[in-house]
Amino acid sequence: MDRVDDFLYEKESYQIRGACFEVYNKFGGAFKESIVDKSLTLELKSRGMEVEDQKRIDIHFKGVKVGTYIPDKIVNEKIILELKSKAFLLKSDFDQFWKYLKGSSYKLGFLINFGPSSLEIKRVVYDKARSQRKFTLAFIGEYFISVNQC
Repeated sequence: MDRVDDFLYEKESYQIRGACFEVYNKFGGAFKESIVDKSLTLELKSRGMEVEDQKRIDIHFKGVKVGTYIPDKIVNEKIILELKSKAFLLKSDFDQFWKYLKGSSYKLGFLINFGPSSLEIKRVVYDKARSQRKFTLAFIGEYFISVNQC
């Protein structure tokens, strides 16, 4: 089932990736996160996207607010962007991002690292069906995979 229709938020994903490359091609990994953050907001808006910076997202447990997550950006009211500017992403960065996505109502997020030697873009889809199973995330090369635990 390789249907293009099954790609969650395809147009937005394409624009987000393009905007990241535009900013990275201009600055590389030479600037701190705040400069990259502001530049990415400008680029996304120039592409016709709605961007909310530092929107507070409440995390609930059994209907009770137990915390707040403040992502770097929300795009078009449906996609979380979390930005980093470090040598490389660690598994702990991905694990933290996964928990934020899981604790929110959002289905799609991007973990983006404007590193000194490369741009890393991790597109992460959170599927509510997966939340019923136990699994671990394993890092293999550039990809994170879920490994079911029995």
